[in-house]
Amino acid sequence: MQDKLNEIRESVRSTLNKAKESSHIEDLRVHVLGRKGELTALLKGMGKLSPEERPVVGQKVNALRQEIEGWLDEKSRELAAKERQARLNAETLDISIPGDEVKVGNPHPLSTTLEKIIDIFVGMGFSVAEGPEVELDRYNFELLNLPKDHPARDAQDTFYFNENILLRTHTSPVQARTMLAQKPPIRVICPGRVYRADEVDATHSPVFSQCEGLVVDEGVTMGDLKGTLDTFARELYGEGIRTRFRPSFFPFTEPSAEVDVTCAACKGEGCRICKGTGWIEILGAGMVNPHVLEMCGIDPKRYTGFAFGIGIERVTNLKYNVPDMRLLFENDLRFLSQFGKGRV
Repeated sequence: MQDKLNEIRESVRSTLNKAKESSHIEDLRVHVLGRKGELTALLKGMGKLSPEERPVVGQKVNALRQEIEGWLDEKSRELAAKERQARLNAETLDISIPGDEVKVGNPHPLSTTLEKIIDIFVGMGFSVAEGPEVELDRYNFELLNLPKDHPARDAQDTFYFNENILLRTHTSPVQARTMLAQKPPIRVICPGRVYRADEVDATHSPVFSQCEGLVVDEGVTMGDLKGTLDTFARELYGEGIRTRFRPSFFPFTEPSAEVDVTCAACKGEGCRICKGTGWIEILGAGMVNPHVLEMCGIDPKRYTGFAFGIGIERVTNLKYNVPDMRLLFENDLRFLSQFGKGRV
């Protein structure tokens, strides 16, 4: 029995000296001290010993068990410390090396301008209405007093899917949809992307953004339109900005006007941006044509209204003095990074 105990002791010591990982310690613990381990087997065989031998052998086996448990725990702590140190060495960061720059983006200037425009009109009591970009000819043209073969359609040549389905040329179809679905009073703005078959140059693009507005109620006049656009211009470009109406033609408004604002760069004194006039055209507007109201189910004898359309790219270019519309679409970070927090 003593020889067997000595054999187990030496085997454990030899195995511990060779152990390199904590898992080896656990394997050895199970092999020697587990339910089917070598020492456990000795204890189970004590029934074959004489009553005089049992206490002596039991003490020796328990003493060896405690001794082996101490070795295992000590070796386990030693290996755990080495493994932890190896892991720390592998995960060490050199804090003397400069870190990678965290680049923080900023809103696109078109998004910034559109959000500002929406805030201005919402502050005046307008709600925001949206509609599909793939539109029916009926809403895009016919309900806006542009019947088929009307010559004014040539100015809004667009992309057709078939004879009656097209990419909208303006957000005015949203106005028509709103008037058909909602009775006066109506006060909405209609922001969104629009499409026209234009050649790309410094001032034109086949894809651009608009924000149109519509007010329909009893007693609405051209003076209300002027006051609304005056407020819009001051809020967007600052105090001292005024608007000027020039006669124009749009099939869906009568009378119609091109709207100029005081040049924000020179405050009306005249500069190269406004070509010495002190004014810059930014939008078109007018009183809603009575025939349009009638086609949309609104009594033109009782109600009047005004509408306007703002080109977001044009307003953005003027606000930030951007000389070429294409810069807004080319995604050049050198250009876009200029429109940080301080430029809003």
